[in-house]
Amino acid sequence: MKKTKYTEETLKLSNVSYRYADAKKDDYVLKDINYSFELGKVYAIKGKSGSGKTTLLSLISGLETKYNGNIYYDGKELKKMDLDTYRNSCIGIVFQSYNLLPHLTAVENIILSMDISKLKVKDKKLQAISLMKSVGLDESFAKRRVLKLSGGEQQRIAIARSLSYNPKVIVADEPTGNLDKETEDEILTIFKDLAHKENKCVIIVTHSKNVCDNADII
Repeated sequence: MKKTKYTEETLKLSNVSYRYADAKKDDYVLKDINYSFELGKVYAIKGKSGSGKTTLLSLISGLETKYNGNIYYDGKELKKMDLDTYRNSCIGIVFQSYNLLPHLTAVENIILSMDISKLKVKDKKLQAISLMKSVGLDESFAKRRVLKLSGGEQQRIAIARSLSYNPKVIVADEPTGNLDKETEDEILTIFKDLAHKENKCVIIVTHSKNVCDNADII
């Protein structure tokens, strides 16, 4: 995977507040959040259930748009950006439940992501297999239906899918929550390599002490 250098500050939250639609007027789950995320680092976001961790990822990912304050990506306000383009080219999302399409093979799930992002690649299958190899899966996994893969293998495919359009930022919501310790360590190595070797910004919501111990910033 080609290493690309970017400016350090990629994501910035400025006085960001959010409350659920059915909440009381002054009942904010997030209130006046100010923070900057930089490339080349792994961030772990931890907190008790209901504290707004996943909501924060939804805001960063452009999945939730009704908030106060501003979120900036490379100095541009998310509110003024085309969010479909943002999600399909700038930020990769990894879910605890993988969110792979079960009727497709591993390689087809990755290629579908390329198609959605309108990525222009000469040989998408070859590129998809290359991405699989980058997360520790060889070509023998390419034609397997995702339901025939283990949890760790599915999560590797989900990470490869999120990398299919080479985003600067990877956000992951409890990506190791369903995995055993050994597999969790392997997935964490992938995330750390993405940050430290590929100069990406990796943001992980987690309850895992192991994830926090491996992060650069908690």
